[in-house]
Amino acid sequence: MEIIPAIDIRNGKVVRLYQGDYRRETVYGDDPVAVALAWQQAGALRLHVVDLDGARTGQPEHLGVIKDILKRVDVPVQVGGGVRSLETAEALLEAGVHRVVFGTAAVRDPELVAAACARLGGDAVIVGVDARDGMVAVQGWTEGSSMKAEALVRSMARSGVRRFVFTDVSTDGTLRGPNVAAAAALMKVKGVHIIYAGGVGSLEDLARLDTTGVDGVILGSALYQGAIRLREAVARFGG
Repeated sequence: MEIIPAIDIRNGKVVRLYQGDYRRETVYGDDPVAVALAWQQAGALRLHVVDLDGARTGQPEHLGVIKDILKRVDVPVQVGGGVRSLETAEALLEAGVHRVVFGTAAVRDPELVAAACARLGGDAVIVGVDARDGMVAVQGWTEGSSMKAEALVRSMARSGVRRFVFTDVSTDGTLRGPNVAAAAALMKVKGVHIIYAGGVGSLEDLARLDTTGVDGVILGSALYQGAIRLREAVARFGG
């Protein structure tokens, strides 16, 4: 099970949001490149970078910063936030991104995601499934939808998507524990790989998620607040 540090960028700074609320932001650094290098040095084998401003506007707002991260780190980087066209996805991959994350587009323009899988390959495409109470949130978590998380996963899997990042928005940033039941439910969808995010606050939480068979867990607040030490988590759960 991969342990993947999150680097969420807003206004050029590394931040964490509480339950996806842009009004409840904590800043953890003003240099995303330095943060990326620090996580790599601490044992990260992959990084998860989110352009929060891009998620709201619908187009990348921090491409320069992301490119700087890619130039400096040696580990694979997956990037989301504002990926709503093939051109944007291709630009990120050409810059050196390992995987691109489609979020809002998966709900509002599913044909685009299917086209991305066909053109870029399933290994390069991730769909981000951000959910509150089982229902998918879009537009940088600021709007709801009428689609259930499991239905979106099944639909996107039929379009060729192999890998999903599932975020339980209601627990994200709280350190109160993950939604293990939701992760386990998505793992029942055949042929998909699930990376979980949201609420993880201890090594015990990671152990509970490990029993579901998820491919990985994205850690944010738990790392930034020191509740989990990255090197220890990577050593225990295998990277």
